[in-house]
Amino acid sequence: MQLTIKNILSCLLFLVLFQANGQSIDDKSLIENIKFLSTDGLKGRKTGSEGNSKARDFILDQFKNIGLETHYADYQQKFSFGNKREKKTYENAVNIIGFVAGNSSKKLIVITAHYDHVGIGKPNSEGDSIYNGADDNASGTAALIELAKYFKENRPEHAMLFAALDGEEMGLQGAKALVKDFPFPMDQIVLNINMDMISRNEKGELYASGTYYNPSLRTILESATSGSTPRLLFGHDKPNTGSDNWTQSSDHGPFFNANVPHIYFGVEDHDDYHKPSDSFENIDQQFYIDAVNLILKCTLALDTELPKE
Repeated sequence: MQLTIKNILSCLLFLVLFQANGQSIDDKSLIENIKFLSTDGLKGRKTGSEGNSKARDFILDQFKNIGLETHYADYQQKFSFGNKREKKTYENAVNIIGFVAGNSSKKLIVITAHYDHVGIGKPNSEGDSIYNGADDNASGTAALIELAKYFKENRPEHAMLFAALDGEEMGLQGAKALVKDFPFPMDQIVLNINMDMISRNEKGELYASGTYYNPSLRTILESATSGSTPRLLFGHDKPNTGSDNWTQSSDHGPFFNANVPHIYFGVEDHDDYHKPSDSFENIDQQFYIDAVNLILKCTLALDTELPKE
């Protein structure tokens, strides 16, 4: 998309309206939901486990209470996959999919976050063996619920599909299944917004990765977030940079492989990544609230600016 005076004025108008109307997510609900999803009772939410099933039922109830539409039986896209490391097949993986129709476009923005984590593993020095996955990725899942709630109450211009994905920790399996069995033609998708690890960063930084491939997205996001907290940074998406390239690091990867533009919101790894210490007590609640509101602001700007035909 070429940047024009009309685009710039549209972004400025969006910012004025956003600030005047005070759009924001429900802070209290956001914190309550991340706390539940990362509780010891869910035992790390590993795909196929009882804890994963409890997390799935919780998200399912949330989507139903919000009143989302869906294109799958009881909101659930069931799929199976083989795990070579464990030499087993998972027959009971489930994505939870909700939908909000667009006000002026049938083009789609797909918003994703994985709800699974790695389960129970090697105990740490304190004897804790439950990998709660508060930041990874109860944070993205709780944010997904609040964004779904917001856009159900405030109809977007584009149609939006909200997907809580399973099996990410075993090779992005839920995203692969969704892309393979998507309920619309793939060329209707104008963007995938993926959230994975958004609840803590000591520098007050949140990354929007993926604009290397679609620079016009960066222009929209920079205009929408100037002076915002946390600081929105760009990068981690250049080819041939090894582990610094996040393009295949989470559920946006299969969308990228299907030629769908993406924005991946996330923070850089911290000391508690994939450890039992990635717990609710170690998230930064104010950073998290601010980050999700920033993602909402970005999503509103993208919904305004992206093509509708």
